[in-house]
Amino acid sequence: MAVDSSLAEMHWKHDLLGSIEVGIVVLDKNYNVQVWNQFMENHSSIVPGMIQDKNIFEFFPEIDEKWFCRKAEPAFTLKSPVFIIWEQRPYLFRFDCNRPITAQSESMFQNITIFPLASLTGQVEQICLVIYDVTDEALGRLRIESLNKQLERMSRLDGLTELYNRQYWGEQLALEYKRDKRTDVASALIMMDIDYFKKINDTYGHLAGD
Repeated sequence: MAVDSSLAEMHWKHDLLGSIEVGIVVLDKNYNVQVWNQFMENHSSIVPGMIQDKNIFEFFPEIDEKWFCRKAEPAFTLKSPVFIIWEQRPYLFRFDCNRPITAQSESMFQNITIFPLASLTGQVEQICLVIYDVTDEALGRLRIESLNKQLERMSRLDGLTELYNRQYWGEQLALEYKRDKRTDVASALIMMDIDYFKKINDTYGHLAGD
């Protein structure tokens, strides 16, 4: 017996959506869910039957509705893809991090791509959200930024007293000078001196003097 072609097509599409390691969500113009794949089900514990034809904002109040509608508008009106990266917003859907032992984050970091889906009339009636788990990449970047900040802090502090060193004050003086040149506000520079400080430099060295 021949298998109905539409049924076969439905089967492979369902199999495809269930096997890929990204989230797939299709929304109509009212932001009601039309497609909710296995990735989304696994991370949200919401099965497709629960959320089908339901408004996405009702299930995920953490999504700023006005912000998201504004971001999605070009996909509907201009038929243009829209990209949301984790640096702009750590996540769209608040999912738990699925690597709690190795990843020091409670939530999954996500990159989002919004694709327009044109109908037979050429009008965009639906949009497709593709959700990428970029937790490892994000945490790696954040660790590097944290280390760079620590190194920057160490380069500006005296190791013994933890007071700001000459390099820091030189940088601040240069910044304030540039700020003064940009404005008409009067500024003042106070210079302080310590009597007989040369003896300290001569006795203990300029490093100790600094």
